[in-house]
Amino acid sequence: MPVVSASFPENLMNTTELYQEYVLPTYGRFSLVPVRGEGTYLWDEDGKRYLDFCSGIAVCSLGHCHPVLVEAIRKQASTLIHVSNLYQPPSQAELAQEIVEHHVGIAGKVFFANSGAEANDGLIKSARRYGQRRPAANGEARYEVITFNMSFHGRTLGSMAATGQDKIKQGFDPMLPGFRHLPFDDVAALESAVAPETVAILLEPIQGEGGINVASSEFLRAISALCKKHDLLLFFDEVQAGFGRCGQAMAWRAIAPEIEPDGISWAKGMGGGVPIGAFWLRDKLVDDVTLPSLMGPGSHGSTYGGNPLVSAASLAVLKQIREQDLGAHALAMEAHIRQTISSWNLPAITEVRGLGLLLGIALDATKFDVPEGKTAASVVVTELMQRGLLCPPAGPATFRLLPPLTVTEAEVDEALAMVHETLQTLTQSQS
Repeated sequence: MPVVSASFPENLMNTTELYQEYVLPTYGRFSLVPVRGEGTYLWDEDGKRYLDFCSGIAVCSLGHCHPVLVEAIRKQASTLIHVSNLYQPPSQAELAQEIVEHHVGIAGKVFFANSGAEANDGLIKSARRYGQRRPAANGEARYEVITFNMSFHGRTLGSMAATGQDKIKQGFDPMLPGFRHLPFDDVAALESAVAPETVAILLEPIQGEGGINVASSEFLRAISALCKKHDLLLFFDEVQAGFGRCGQAMAWRAIAPEIEPDGISWAKGMGGGVPIGAFWLRDKLVDDVTLPSLMGPGSHGSTYGGNPLVSAASLAVLKQIREQDLGAHALAMEAHIRQTISSWNLPAITEVRGLGLLLGIALDATKFDVPEGKTAASVVVTELMQRGLLCPPAGPATFRLLPPLTVTEAEVDEALAMVHETLQTLTQSQS
């Protein structure tokens, strides 16, 4: 028989108590208990309404409970929810076609997973397969993947080792070997970095968790040239930035559109809220075969990856983003946000970084009264939540604006009014 805690009788526990009693404490959770969402708005258990400019951290591309997504899930759930990847569910193939033909636009093949971390693990495995096929001059297999400081690629052992932030690795040594981190957007540090064992370079065109840092076109072009020179694979992590959030279907095209990567990882916004990730490999010739063919039967797998339900949902989301040209709308909203913030001339804001609706508001921490153990970003996002606006932090002195791609100008103005009032209040109290 299950044991019920004597401290919290089952019928008297509230949500916070249930979390404390039964959920592993891997997140520093806010006190908000959301129960309903519609469009750009979220309601908590007390009926308070919030503007959601977190969107599940760039996940809810169409907002909450968009009719197109709800209908796709309802229709598929009434027909077939799950079947093994030993078979060929139609919605997975249709989703792969949508991604390759209408979003990437370069011939290649897609593997479906459940998260961005899994997608990045797939890229890492693909790089090692390539390094076996194309070894170093001494005949030894190449395996090293170069990534960059302040990157974030996930929390599995492989994607964590690839991440260029020591704070997420503490207590988990030894790290998986085969990764080296370079300064981000530093062309000079690139050329001398390639070693005989190097096989790939993996980067976010726009770093999300690291603070919304945008790679320059010169940096991306230098990386592309280096990959060609040394026979390295070029991988883009677009888990947070892809599928219209930065104005283009693929974020790297907003920076250096002529580049052709060898692999891309995605998750978050591609499902609109259902758990799905994916990686794509270009149909690059590797001697007498192609890069995707190196990942043949038995090389990789996922029980749930691309099952009928999530594939149908993702297909509906990506078609809506494409057919409604939500990338262009993201760029229009970005321009409006930048113009509005610039007009404030607030010393508390040092800059606005990012592209489209992946924006980071950088703060001057000296302008805030920051309690011990807190950061300027955490102080600001906590106060914004009290006022009815949800925004996630991105490092100690940056908070993000990640509204749905369907956000209206009126909703943007409502959110910005709260940001302006909050920053004015916090900085005045500090002075």
